[in-house]
Amino acid sequence: MDIFSASLTVVGLCLFETISSIDNAIINAEVLSTMRPKYRRWFLVWGILIAVFAVRGLLPWFIVWVVTPGLGPIEALTATFSSDPSVLEAVRLASPPLLMGGGIFLVFLFFHWVFLEEKNFGLPGERFLMRQGVWFYAVASLILTVVVWYALKINPAIAFGAVVGSTAFFITHGFKQNAEQSERELMHSHRSDIAKILYLEVIDATFSIDGVLGAFAFTLSVPLILIGNGLGAYVVRELTVRNVETIKKYLFLKNGAMYSVLFLGTIMVLDAFGAPIPHWVSPVVTIIVVAYFFFKSRVAMR
Repeated sequence: MDIFSASLTVVGLCLFETISSIDNAIINAEVLSTMRPKYRRWFLVWGILIAVFAVRGLLPWFIVWVVTPGLGPIEALTATFSSDPSVLEAVRLASPPLLMGGGIFLVFLFFHWVFLEEKNFGLPGERFLMRQGVWFYAVASLILTVVVWYALKINPAIAFGAVVGSTAFFITHGFKQNAEQSERELMHSHRSDIAKILYLEVIDATFSIDGVLGAFAFTLSVPLILIGNGLGAYVVRELTVRNVETIKKYLFLKNGAMYSVLFLGTIMVLDAFGAPIPHWVSPVVTIIVVAYFFFKSRVAMR
C-alpha cells in the first residue's frame, strides 16, 4: 500500500469512527455534566488513553491474532506489512471468516436502526420501514440463512464467521440497550463520580465495537486501524468537551453513519465471498455518504 492509499485509509477510518461514535459522545457529555471538574478532567485525559490503546488498539490486534492462530502476537500486529510468505498466506486464509463476521454484524446494525430505532427521516422510505419494525427479526434471519447457505458451498469457516457476527450483534445490542437505560438512571442518581467514570469506560468499550469491526472493511492492517480509530476517538473526546450541542443540530449525521455501516458491511460480505473490491472503495464511499448527510443537515439548519 503506497502513502496515498494509506493516508486515504486513515482518513476514512477516522471519519467512520467519529460519526459512528456520535451517540457515545452525547452520552459522555450528558453524564460528565453531572460530575465534578476534577473527575471530568481525569476522564477526558486518561479516558482517551484507555479508549485508544486498550479498546480501539488492542481489540483489532486481538481479533487478528485469534483468527490467525498460527501467528504470534507481534506477527499479528504487523501481518499486512510482512514479506514472509507464510505470514501472508495465514492472513489470506483467515481474512474471509473475519470479513464475513464483521460484515454481518454491520448489516444487522443498519437494519436494526432502519426498522426499530428513533431517527430523523433523511431519505424516502425510512418512515415506511420504521412502521414495519416487527419485520427486523425476519429480515435478519433471512439474510443470515441465505449467507450461510452460500458460504457453506465455499468454506464452512466463512459460514461460521457469519454466525459469529450475528451472535456478536445480538450480544452487544443487549449491552447497548442496558447502557441507554443505565444512562437515564445515572443522570438522576447520586452515585459517586468514580462509579460514573467506570460506567463511561464500559459504555465507550461497548460503542467502540461498531467502529472496530467496520475498520476491517478499510484494511486488515492493525497499525493503520490504530492510527485511524485513535484519531477518531480523539475527535469524539473533543466533541464531548466542546461541541456536543452543535453536533446535535446536525440532524442527519446519524443517518450518514448508518448508511456508511450498510455499505461497509456489504463490502465486507462481498469481499469474504471473493469479490475483487479495490482498497479505495471503502474510504471513498464513507466520505461521499457522510458528506451528503452533512450538507443535508446544513440545509435543514438553515
